[in-house]
Amino acid sequence: EMGGSGLTDPARPVPAGDLGRREIPPTYVPFRNGNLLSVAVSWAEVLGVRKVYIGAVEEDGSGYPDCRAEFFRAFDRVIALGTRPDSGIRVEAPLVGWKKARIVGEGIRLGAPLHLTWSCYRYEDRACGTCDSCLLRLRAFQEAGKTDPLPYRTETGLPSP
Repeated sequence: EMGGSGLTDPARPVPAGDLGRREIPPTYVPFRNGNLLSVAVSWAEVLGVRKVYIGAVEEDGSGYPDCRAEFFRAFDRVIALGTRPDSGIRVEAPLVGWKKARIVGEGIRLGAPLHLTWSCYRYEDRACGTCDSCLLRLRAFQEAGKTDPLPYRTETGLPSP
C-alpha cells in the first residue's frame, strides 16, 4: 500500500527498458532490500544464525541504491549497532559484483532450472521482453551464448545467440 514504485503502485506504469539510464528508475521500491534484510536479521538473531544471504546483483539493480556492495557493507554496520553485541550477524551478498551473464553461465553449469526463474516487471504469464529486467536477462543469456528458455510476449530486438 505504500506505493512509490512502478512495481508496487498500479498508477505508476513500468516504463520501457533503458539499459543506458543513469538515474534511479521508476521501478525502484524504496528501501526494499533494507526492509527485507531487517526482517531476516531479526529472525537470524532469534535463531542464532550468523549469516543472512541476499541474491542482489548490482548490475541487475538498474541503479537501485539498495543493490550495491556499499549498501550491504553499511547494513553490516547497522546490524552491529542494532543487535546484541555477540550476535555476529553479517549480510552475505555473494553475487553483488557478478555480471548476469556469469550467473546464467554458472546456473547452466550447475543444471539450475532456469526455465523456472522469472525476471519480468510487467507480467506473470509471459515475459514482456521490453522492461529493464527482461532486457538485462536477455542480454545475459545472449552474452553467455545461450537461449533464454522463457517465452516472451514481444520481439526483443536482441540478436539470437
